[in-house]
Amino acid sequence: MKVMVIGGGGREHAVVKAIKKNKEVEEIFVLPGNGGIKADAACVDIGAKEIEKIAFFAKEHAIDYAIVTPDDPLVLGAVDELERIGVPCFGPNKRAAIIEGSKAFAKELMKKYGIPTAKYEIFTDESSAIEYIKEQKFPVVIKADGLALGKGVIIAKDEKEAVSAIKSMMEDKIFGESGAKIVVEEYLEGPEVSVLSFTDGKTVKPMASSMDHKRALDGDEGPNTGGMGTIAPNPYYTEEIAERCMKEIFLPTVDAMNKEGRTFKGCLYFGLMITKDGPKVIEYNCRFGDPETQVVLPLLESDLFTVMRAVTNGTLDKTEVKFSNKHAACVIMASEGYPKAYEKGYEITFDDDIDAEVYVAGAKDVGGKLLTNGGRVLGVTAVADTLENALSAAYRNVKKIHFQNAYYRKDIGKKALLFEEK
Repeated sequence: MKVMVIGGGGREHAVVKAIKKNKEVEEIFVLPGNGGIKADAACVDIGAKEIEKIAFFAKEHAIDYAIVTPDDPLVLGAVDELERIGVPCFGPNKRAAIIEGSKAFAKELMKKYGIPTAKYEIFTDESSAIEYIKEQKFPVVIKADGLALGKGVIIAKDEKEAVSAIKSMMEDKIFGESGAKIVVEEYLEGPEVSVLSFTDGKTVKPMASSMDHKRALDGDEGPNTGGMGTIAPNPYYTEEIAERCMKEIFLPTVDAMNKEGRTFKGCLYFGLMITKDGPKVIEYNCRFGDPETQVVLPLLESDLFTVMRAVTNGTLDKTEVKFSNKHAACVIMASEGYPKAYEKGYEITFDDDIDAEVYVAGAKDVGGKLLTNGGRVLGVTAVADTLENALSAAYRNVKKIHFQNAYYRKDIGKKALLFEEK
């Protein structure tokens, strides 16, 4: 089979490496891919949002199956267009992808169907939002309604920070039109858990839970990023909580989307907060998380491509989705300065004795050399019998990879280790 993967980051590299294991997969094209993915698949210089070009390529190359992973093309309707020309896809259509494309839609959905989440208000007028802020307890959470590369959330510690956040989103448009509408939310406390799940619109099969590290600096300091590292499984996500989530959140969400005429088929990501009142939804994503995918897929014992096709065909209930009992840790190697200004174009070199999985996120191939070409450059993932050993192996391998201005957090998984010791 000829398979096309849309996207060009570390998540896509993880997906490519996983589906390569299926003997039916003969050729993989990645649009646009990157300099590191080139080692595992054919990269094609077509952007993830160039939907007409993607569809034309699929037709010209007789693509048998497409996997659409980033949020932008899903929200723009890439799956709709590919299915229109007869290419089966993994990923939700445009109507279903709104669950991530509009935070306001997601909040209203949860309110309507009684899915536990933070209290909130939605604003399209700056002055009304500022007036509302004055009556709230701090901190508060302010979210741009639309997509913002995973960075459209600001936690404001006081009124001054909240007003500044509202102005930067609505007046200065730091997130473009994504901030024309905002959601102001109560601040929830507790450990965060990410749960990616396969769903065909009827059955929900969760993947291994994970813990992301969004802040740029050690100790959870600094600005929000797309993610500086992950571990799986998340020790805070107990069997009891998993059962509650399935009953109170996962199945009700899929059911709610069906009732709204927006059946969701693909990977539905639940960003959860385990509060004193139980698990609540912080956010939904309509796709695999990045870098959660880089720790979850290495633990998948079932064949990913088989599971994906079961999602597409509506036969997930008859398909095994099994994860190992091991632990995985991913440390992101970034360009110093990320998520703000950073330099790129530095050569990446690897020692010969690397014994971890390296997923390439932001790099280009120039004359056979791999050069840095993004904020997040690499994800280094190790799997072991314990979390401590997985983290140790990931960090050991990070030290075997070299490029100028390399930066990584030194405390990935620290909270999880401390929790396990209790």
